[in-house]
Amino acid sequence: MDQLVAMRVFARVAELGSFAQAADALDISRAAASGHVAALEKHLGVRLLNRTTRRVNLTAEGADYLRRTRRILDEIADAEETLRGARSKPQGRLRVDVPVAFGRYLLLPALPGFTQRYPGIELDLRLNDRVADLVADRIDVALRVGPIRQSGLVARRVAQFNIVTCASPAYLEARGEPKTPDDLRGHRLLAISPPGGGSPEWTFPPPYTPRRLKLGFAMQFNAVEGPVISAAAGLGIVHAPDLIVAEYIARGELKLILEDFTVPGPPMSLVYPSAGHQSPKVRVFSDFAADLLRRYTDEVRSWLRTGHRPGGPTPSVG
Repeated sequence: MDQLVAMRVFARVAELGSFAQAADALDISRAAASGHVAALEKHLGVRLLNRTTRRVNLTAEGADYLRRTRRILDEIADAEETLRGARSKPQGRLRVDVPVAFGRYLLLPALPGFTQRYPGIELDLRLNDRVADLVADRIDVALRVGPIRQSGLVARRVAQFNIVTCASPAYLEARGEPKTPDDLRGHRLLAISPPGGGSPEWTFPPPYTPRRLKLGFAMQFNAVEGPVISAAAGLGIVHAPDLIVAEYIARGELKLILEDFTVPGPPMSLVYPSAGHQSPKVRVFSDFAADLLRRYTDEVRSWLRTGHRPGGPTPSVG
């Protein structure tokens, strides 16, 4: 038995849920595909797949083995890519996971420049506010906000946003503008629900702690775009990353308030499974994303400081 070939066949059968489809994809016979998997199961001494007349499903042991097999096959692909000289010409499938707001407002508008520069990279881009398991989901690089809690990852800190407070001009004209965080108690507040449940907490410089303020919230959302869009529609006040609200402020849909009470937000990092962070395709995308974030952060600070937005919605890919 060629164990590496058998592992590749097993992975493809598991992904497609069919021996026939896997055989077609690999350009081998169905009997050969079945024989490779049977030999692998005999070698391991466990059943990896449950077969029925219509479908093939993973056993518990098979699911665990598939996760490990994918990691091994990805590492082999990365090694082969490097040896073929891909360092000068990055290529292959690149799985990227980023928060929805970052993807929508910054990454997607800038992607044409990246794909033009690296046509050999096939992007599998996932916009996701859930913290995915990079190893289990076979993700090559992800953008994370805040501390990195998953073990076995390599992290590269690239930027940091500020938390600002704003509301629409129409709302402020109708309800008045708060001058200190204490004044927020008389307003409609729009917040992001904490991932683990409980009540939202807005952070301001001391002595304006959440315990002192005891704010109530008129509306809560499970994604950062919800309160920002609602605030622009005049429904209340939002406390959000400056990178997200900058465009709304530049268009005049939101106005900064409580500027003296701005606080730093958590850091933003690019993270990778430890085995794959030196892959050429990962390296060039990481440099692109880091540069994009840093330059956009600098531009946003300028917009908010001067009240003037000097160009297009995002920095170009230099």
